[in-house]
Amino acid sequence: MTTTPFRGGFAPVTEEITAFDLEVTGRIPAELNGRYLRNGPNPLSLDDPSASHLFIGEGMVHGVRLRDGRAEWYRNRWVRNAAVAQRLGEQPRPGPTHSGMDFAANTHVIGLAGRTFATVEAGALPYELSYELDTIGACDFDGGLPGGYAAHTHADPVTGELHAMAYFFGWDHHQHIVIDATGKVTQVRDIPIADAPMLHDFALTERYVVIYDLPVTFSMAHAEKGIALPYAWNEAHGARVGLMSRATGEVRWAEVEPCWVFHTLNAYDDGDEVVVDLVRYPKRFVDARLDLGGTPTLDRWRIDPRAGKVVQTRLDDRAQEFPRMDERRTGQAYRYGYTAATRDLIDVIYPADTELEDLPDEAFDNTLIKHDLERGTQEQRQFGRGAYVGEPVFVASGQAEDDGYLLFYVNNPARGAADLVILSVQDFTGEPVATVHLPARVPLGFHGSWIAD
Repeated sequence: MTTTPFRGGFAPVTEEITAFDLEVTGRIPAELNGRYLRNGPNPLSLDDPSASHLFIGEGMVHGVRLRDGRAEWYRNRWVRNAAVAQRLGEQPRPGPTHSGMDFAANTHVIGLAGRTFATVEAGALPYELSYELDTIGACDFDGGLPGGYAAHTHADPVTGELHAMAYFFGWDHHQHIVIDATGKVTQVRDIPIADAPMLHDFALTERYVVIYDLPVTFSMAHAEKGIALPYAWNEAHGARVGLMSRATGEVRWAEVEPCWVFHTLNAYDDGDEVVVDLVRYPKRFVDARLDLGGTPTLDRWRIDPRAGKVVQTRLDDRAQEFPRMDERRTGQAYRYGYTAATRDLIDVIYPADTELEDLPDEAFDNTLIKHDLERGTQEQRQFGRGAYVGEPVFVASGQAEDDGYLLFYVNNPARGAADLVILSVQDFTGEPVATVHLPARVPLGFHGSWIAD
């Protein structure tokens, strides 16, 4: 096993590129006016300490700007924290830090109140970017954030509020943060949590914030060994899920079978119960390693807050990740979800000594999956080896839940560069509506957004 996870689909690019008037196959829908952006770790050098762990490489945002049926530009830009700016021969950008942490946010990129933010978890602040993806500086929303922020946010489609759950190894609590549609922090609530557990994602319903308290916790022993991300599976820390009332802040907890959750598909209230659909791992971060702990499946938790019980159901037992859905249905009953399965994620999902030939044929063959949760069926679309298919982002076109497009990057091995693929969700296995041919490779990364003009 090599010393860096940044190989194959994750191999970093080495320069920033700006290209205009991109070549397109097919026709870009005229209603797509905005930017498709995606963030991910991209170390400046494979000799850097940040190249030793997939979660700590410097963030790079890749973006395509669409307008009036044209692909106007492609840009990729490193997020400039002070260290990156210095390495690139630039002056550091102004902005605050939390607890001395200044990290080039590498996990997500979101739009809020006409602004663009690269986000990351574990105590660091988000970085604001310009429309053209240049770094403006770290942001605490005019002092509204008492600590760091979060990688994942969920917007309430009814109120327009943006919800997040923040954590930090120095805290004895998680922090629920609400930002209104103008970008003002309107609420901060602390939820006491023992052992400083990691919390990558959460869920939102009309009544509740769903909080995962799972057995991956900060490990001082691993920190003292110099491990870059000192969080480890902790058998002594129980597993539970909390329902925090959005109205009162009261939290009701229910025990669950020990597991790990990176990502939520969606959640909603169903009578007195709460349904949460998520990607579940049996374990993760065993001995602080990302590649141990079993394979992920798409599961459903039905939580009864009065009885304090959780009923678990398997929705799809194939290994998959990066779940997304029509975010107009966030926190509401819904029907469709979309996930990705990519062979180059084997090293972070399967044990390190797993050989490619030992995996099932359908495992991580650069596949996108459309889930019909009402019928319990799936459609899949395969792209072949070397495609590096990442997270699909849904963009609505009409009122129906699957009336829209999926946008995602796909590597084209024949060109040695990537394409932005625009796929009709209702014609999931048909030809793409449009393919935007980019001038460079886009490495596998983490999360992205469609930010409409």
